Amino acid sequence: MQAHYDAEFHREQGITEADWLQLLPRAAQGHGLTVGDGRAEIAIGSGRLQLAWTVMPPRQIALIRLPRLAVHYRFDGVDSADRQAFMKRFDLTIQRGGG
Repeated sequence: MQAHYDAEFHREQGITEADWLQLLPRAAQGHGLTVGDGRAEIAIGSGRLQLAWTVMPPRQIALIRLPRLAVHYRFDGVDSADRQAFMKRFDLTIQRGGG
């Protein structure tokens, strides 16, 4: 989890697209969610979060292959405090593994 979330940023997520799509409704926290091919939109108050992703080749470390998605996040009309509150829960839902 980050201390600050810009209105637009990119991330590499270590998750399959199928798992990402399965977690998105819960991560949306009851906000309106629209999903299309490689994209989604989450209504947050009078603003929205637009997500766009691309499946990347798996990262291979020795015999281990880790799935990867390149995800672009863009908030429109969502202030800094609301971005922080939303992303705190979103990250906890999407987070995989220990740490």
